[in-house]
Amino acid sequence: MLKMSPVTNSVAASEWNRAAESSPADTDSEPVCDWRKFGSLCSRDEKERAAALGVLSGTVLAFLDRVAPARAENGAVKDGTPQWERESPGGGGIDKAMLLLLLRLSRNCPFRDISEKTSQLLQTAQERGVQIPQALGQGPSFFIPVEEMVEEGVVQPILREAFVSLGRLDHVTMVMGLHTEYLACFLRTQHSLLQLDGPLPYPWRHFIAIMASARHQCSYLVQLHTAEFLQVGGDPQWLGGLSCAPQKLRNLNELNKLLAHRPWLITKEHIEVLLKPGGEGCWSLAELIHAVVLLTHYHSLSSFVFGCGVNPEPDHEEGHAFRPPSPCPTDSPRGEGGGSVPRAEALCEVEALMRKMKLLQEQEEEASQEEMAVRFEREKRESLLVTPTDDSKRLPPASVSRFVEDPDFGYEDFTRRGEQTPPTFRAQDYSWEDHGYSLMNRLYPDVGQLLDEKFQTVYNLTYNTMAMHSGVDTKMLRKAVWNYIHCVFGIRFDDYDYGDVNHLLERSLKVYIKTVACYPEKTSYRMYNAFWRHFRHSEKVHVNLLLLEARMQAALLYALRAITRYMT
Repeated sequence: MLKMSPVTNSVAASEWNRAAESSPADTDSEPVCDWRKFGSLCSRDEKERAAALGVLSGTVLAFLDRVAPARAENGAVKDGTPQWERESPGGGGIDKAMLLLLLRLSRNCPFRDISEKTSQLLQTAQERGVQIPQALGQGPSFFIPVEEMVEEGVVQPILREAFVSLGRLDHVTMVMGLHTEYLACFLRTQHSLLQLDGPLPYPWRHFIAIMASARHQCSYLVQLHTAEFLQVGGDPQWLGGLSCAPQKLRNLNELNKLLAHRPWLITKEHIEVLLKPGGEGCWSLAELIHAVVLLTHYHSLSSFVFGCGVNPEPDHEEGHAFRPPSPCPTDSPRGEGGGSVPRAEALCEVEALMRKMKLLQEQEEEASQEEMAVRFEREKRESLLVTPTDDSKRLPPASVSRFVEDPDFGYEDFTRRGEQTPPTFRAQDYSWEDHGYSLMNRLYPDVGQLLDEKFQTVYNLTYNTMAMHSGVDTKMLRKAVWNYIHCVFGIRFDDYDYGDVNHLLERSLKVYIKTVACYPEKTSYRMYNAFWRHFRHSEKVHVNLLLLEARMQAALLYALRAITRYMT
């Protein structure tokens, strides 16, 4: 069971309540119905949900009775304009937002009574001549077949709790639901960052999430938090872009840029500028810590969204279309290349990896400190050659690019040949366990504990399985993935032999890891399909969870080290 604060049960209801107030007349959004009537849809109590469904059904049917569109003699709607466009605002037509709410609940609600009833209401609207929205994605992930995401008819209790708490069950939560122990930690942390008492106002938290997600062109998270920003009372004018936000938030742009792409460049001077007393838009230390955690959280979550091929939500711009349903799905990733792998070949790869793990575990002679330092530098240099095959630039939509300044600034390898490079970050000199954790707890109580729990959970998460094998100790493999991600960001663990990385991580996996961690928007299904070709999808999601947390911890270490130096 997902354990959150006692206020959690009211979060979803307040979200629905605020939705009624978040569509001001001066915005571009369509008029919406009174969401307050439907707040009990998020109740655990079946009778309360039934009552809310009755109100929802009555509202939709009343709309249909007032504005049933004219039909041609053959029964078809006379024109192809969606019903919600034919009615003037406030004229009584079916609201676009209402139709998208029905679509989202019919597709993603973990309570069968709600999903079935909303599906019936959409069907009724279609039979009455309303052109209803159709979901474009097949399930939560473009990379993972729906049938491999969830067992037919089985809903994890934690997914119901997430819906009750948040008012929606988003695709990120559904994909993470393949690892429920981790998901519980993730949701507790995100709940604390966004919804519990903290130094930053609630709208600012979501705006910072938008700023962070936009750096990686993550339209999915930008749209999700644009809606959340309005629901918690954010000023719609800020959504005009970064230039429309208060100066204090704009001052965060440089730190956002560095944390997203080159965190090793962060110095105490960057911190000093933000905290300078008397300056325009001065930050407090507590506020800055909250902002840094939010920025690193959403940079890393953007990596997870792209790394797992998370589909747009049904109510997002790219997640639906007002058109007749297509007779056959056209969005299967199977058409993007990669192809099927001969079973014998894939089995050989798994067996070879297991033999390598066994040999490394049986080695008795340990490398010297000097040799391990050499192996780290070699791995760091070799990572220069690990780059995504797609080097083309993608232009993000205006809804994302408006929150980005200096869009050409991106990841550059920590080590560049022929250039002077910053010194290697030695984890023994500034580690999460000995330094970052205690600083977090001093300046932002409880969040340090939540982050530590999340890091530990994903690092130790194991089912003792590997592809078709069970009873396997995977600690060595998990450690190699974690330490390779830190290596890409210039962080070295003195007591780790980086020769293990070369033995255990195939080149296709290294390409995937570096792409998702450093250029997530360039991730493709071909990359996802190329590594661990006989492993389960849940095991590849586990890699993405390690990626998310290792990347977040690496960026946090650079930022917290700069803050520590500023304080001393």
